[in-house]
Amino acid sequence: MSDDHGDSEYMEEGSEAGYDSEGGYSSGDGFGGYSGDEAEASSPMAKSNKKTFVVLDREELRDRLKGAVAQVVDLLCISDAEATRALRFYKWDLGKLQEEWFTDPDAVRTKVGLVDEQPGTRRAEETCKICFESYAVADMAAARCKHYYCKDCWRGYVHNAVQSGPSCLDLRCPDPECKAAVPRSVIMATADEQHKQRYEEFAVNSFVDDQRQIAWCPAPDCQNAALSLSDRLGVAQDIFCRCGAAFCFNCKEEAHRPVDCETVRQWMIKNSAESENLNWILANTKPCPKCTRPIEKNQGCMHMTCSQCKHEFCWLCTGPWAEHGERTGGFYNCNRFKKAVEKGEVDEQEQKRQHARQSLERYMHYWQRWAENDSSRKKALQQVDKFRNEQAEILGERTATPTSQLKFVTDAWMQVVHCRRILKWTYSIAYYTFEESAGASKEQRDRMAQHQEFFEFNQGQAEHYLEKLHHKVEKDLSKFLKGKPAPDADGEPSGSGEGGAAEEASSSGAGGSGAGGSGDQAAWNTFREQLIGLTDVTRLHFEKLVNEFEKGLDAALKEYDAPMEDAVSVAAKAGVAADAEATAAAAAAAAKGKAAAAAAPSRRVTRSSKRRQGGPGDDEATAMEEAAGFWQCRHCTFANQDMDATDCDVCGQPRRGAAR
Repeated sequence: MSDDHGDSEYMEEGSEAGYDSEGGYSSGDGFGGYSGDEAEASSPMAKSNKKTFVVLDREELRDRLKGAVAQVVDLLCISDAEATRALRFYKWDLGKLQEEWFTDPDAVRTKVGLVDEQPGTRRAEETCKICFESYAVADMAAARCKHYYCKDCWRGYVHNAVQSGPSCLDLRCPDPECKAAVPRSVIMATADEQHKQRYEEFAVNSFVDDQRQIAWCPAPDCQNAALSLSDRLGVAQDIFCRCGAAFCFNCKEEAHRPVDCETVRQWMIKNSAESENLNWILANTKPCPKCTRPIEKNQGCMHMTCSQCKHEFCWLCTGPWAEHGERTGGFYNCNRFKKAVEKGEVDEQEQKRQHARQSLERYMHYWQRWAENDSSRKKALQQVDKFRNEQAEILGERTATPTSQLKFVTDAWMQVVHCRRILKWTYSIAYYTFEESAGASKEQRDRMAQHQEFFEFNQGQAEHYLEKLHHKVEKDLSKFLKGKPAPDADGEPSGSGEGGAAEEASSSGAGGSGAGGSGDQAAWNTFREQLIGLTDVTRLHFEKLVNEFEKGLDAALKEYDAPMEDAVSVAAKAGVAADAEATAAAAAAAAKGKAAAAAAPSRRVTRSSKRRQGGPGDDEATAMEEAAGFWQCRHCTFANQDMDATDCDVCGQPRRGAAR
């Protein structure tokens, strides 16, 4: 075995990997069949923003590692073994290494363990300094310090270091007084295959773990890493891995833009914390007046009997049941508590209970919508797999469309998945952002109300288009899978959408719906155009929602040049601007032959205005709703399509401003 082990590290002949190259998405398995570029393009923000990350598999990581080593070798004129050790010591920070190297190279060498090459022995044999046996120099190995050890001793020393973990990457000479680093070449020459493989894994892991710009994908069994190209490390950044996982680069939780990482942490803790159980107990139970055990009311009457101490008391006033009679309003109609409330004589415990009940109701309002959108996202992911694996070929046969041209359906499903994720997290951030503090001034409360109105309008508008997209790709598409064109929500053929160009197309093809031939094909072509257009429109609305919250609601309000005192007017302007963007996007898509149009606001205003003649037509809130084509319930945020309705279809609460 040669004693020359200092100059061969990661460099391989023909390797041209560059550390500053952008890498690629083109190889590897994608999101259920996507390549990496397609997975990134399916992000709701990908089409308008520049590329902010690159996904790398282990082979690409090794290439980048080699490229980094080659760059340092050329810059500092040292061996690749020394370059690898120095880069690892400085956490792969080339700038810091370069600065300190040119300031004091000897100090860097001492810290890293890069001792000067010592002259080799001239003797044919040397004594191993561990087992004290004599061996031919050719059968021994040494670092640059030229402390020779036999093959077996090196193997035991290296194996023990590798088994101990990643610290083997900083292995030093076995001599206790020597600080020389053991080069990779010695380890590769003495270790067995199992330990070599593990050492290489540690080396790649170090390349990722020691750099702030690279992070592992947290999905189970995924070996990919993401390189952030953003200059704002430490803030939330959504990453879409080739394996299909979507995660935050900063906190490694599920992707959660536009919510910051701290809010996500608080929300997840709250969802799983025992505090919510205690709130439920406080809000829904009362302590027995005698034994103080918590009691839940499980029947209708107010006559309670403690299961433990058998004490009988009134649920409303917690007084002894024996004292209840005609003077208290009857055995089953105690009025003591009502009088106490009217007089303001409710005790501190009851006030806490009322506050806990209100807090719990508010939390459940946001949590339910967070959970429902998360459930819808998971179901949409299942539909993506089902379409690719089962339905794509069937749809291609029944519509005479090559499966390669059905990617627009997958894109629509992926848009639903991403938008459901964004919408889910907007409810968590709304929970914390619009929570009133006890000591808030009237001005602060008014400003919060303005922000909330503006945010909920944009949230509702984005949710409205998402529901339309989800319905079209789920319900309308199923009719084509059965061989029949899909009717839309208004009972018209699926070809008769809301855009002008789409309606003209449907008028020529809807008449032949279900009759086969050109009628079916025309309906399918119109459906395709509308789905592509609606996908783009939905993306624009969610992009707008995310951007406005990230730059701040104050800045977003000012952009519309409206006074802060009139949040409804501002929201109306925002809605008109969003609809203008959506119409322009759909028109551009139609010009390319990809989409007809999405919603036509002017048509909606005309129809709904006729239905609502005699109403407050000049009211700005009405104008806002007319422009959007729906009215949003202030209690449950549901987008109601019936412009004449006075009650919400979901929660039944009255519409704002409706005559009762």
